[in-house]
Amino acid sequence: MKTGFLWHEYFAWHSFGTVSGSIPAGGFVEPGAPFENEQTKRRLRNLLEVSGLLDDLSILPTRLATDEELLRVHTVDYLEKLKRLSNAGIGDAGRGALVGKGSFEIAQRAAGACIVAADAVYDRVVRNAYVLCRPPGHHAERDCGIGFCLLANASIATEHLRKARGVKRIALVDWDVHHGNGAQSIFYDDPDVLTISIHQDRLFRSGSIEERGVGDGLGASLNIPLPAGSGHEAYVAAIERVVVPALTRFQPEMIIVPSGFDASVFDPLGRQMAGSETFRMMTRLLMSAADRLCEGRLMMTHEGGYSETYVPWCGLAVLEEMSGIKTEAQDPYLGWFGLIGGHELKPHENEVLIQAAALVDQIPRPGK
Repeated sequence: MKTGFLWHEYFAWHSFGTVSGSIPAGGFVEPGAPFENEQTKRRLRNLLEVSGLLDDLSILPTRLATDEELLRVHTVDYLEKLKRLSNAGIGDAGRGALVGKGSFEIAQRAAGACIVAADAVYDRVVRNAYVLCRPPGHHAERDCGIGFCLLANASIATEHLRKARGVKRIALVDWDVHHGNGAQSIFYDDPDVLTISIHQDRLFRSGSIEERGVGDGLGASLNIPLPAGSGHEAYVAAIERVVVPALTRFQPEMIIVPSGFDASVFDPLGRQMAGSETFRMMTRLLMSAADRLCEGRLMMTHEGGYSETYVPWCGLAVLEEMSGIKTEAQDPYLGWFGLIGGHELKPHENEVLIQAAALVDQIPRPGK
């Protein structure tokens, strides 16, 4: 089976007015490009084409998620607010979740694409799938958008699988540099959805190692807040020593990865040091776990990543690994990347992994 791939030109048309980075322009703030823009995604799609990999992927259709599908996660009031702002062509859906004309329909398509991918992977139509969508979703909570995110794409796909397809246990492994607060808040009391977030410590307002879930969901939220400056070895060790054992204990029927590339060494919004080979190795390890635990059922949905030059190379590495096809395109930054020190696992990073690994035994097991 091939790797599924989903993209639609409308994803590049999400636009939310004149800003500089993430600040509305005006006064002393000169207009400029927003951090979250179409170029990183479009350039990734273009690299897939010129490398030849796109020809070997199974292109899946996108569709709009229905209100019924969205309401499994979001509140009625929030969806109505999103629609109003989208029709008006301007506004903030929460905290830094800017909306432009038609943004709601584009966000509907992003959520719908994730549902399509989830079905295709679960039904074994494709081996695995990558959804290159926009706007992102992993910060969106039930009743508000946060940090560029309007609809909780991965959580919507999760609830579709559970409510419409009868899937019992799903794990979300978020490797965006910012904390995956959206899924954590949505499933915080749910023992049948494991939310794991590997992120830069204190880069976001939540994500401490003490946040572990409540009630029946106690233990089903697992945070790995890596210190700023963490490199290749820290990220790979986080997967090997914490994430894979956590997945093994939880026994998911499907793994969903909110895939952000803002932990890369070139990203303007993070201070981590991952490279394309870091993301390749993390993908390899998760695929191996998925093969062993849930017949390879793994899908990824695109989240952050704000380096126009480097996001495409991180994405190519992930999709090469997912598809099992190595193209002739070589990351031109690997030589420069190798000259930077600090990629080894450092003692203060190792201490975080020790603390996180100690929580694995508290993850709810099937039937508990």
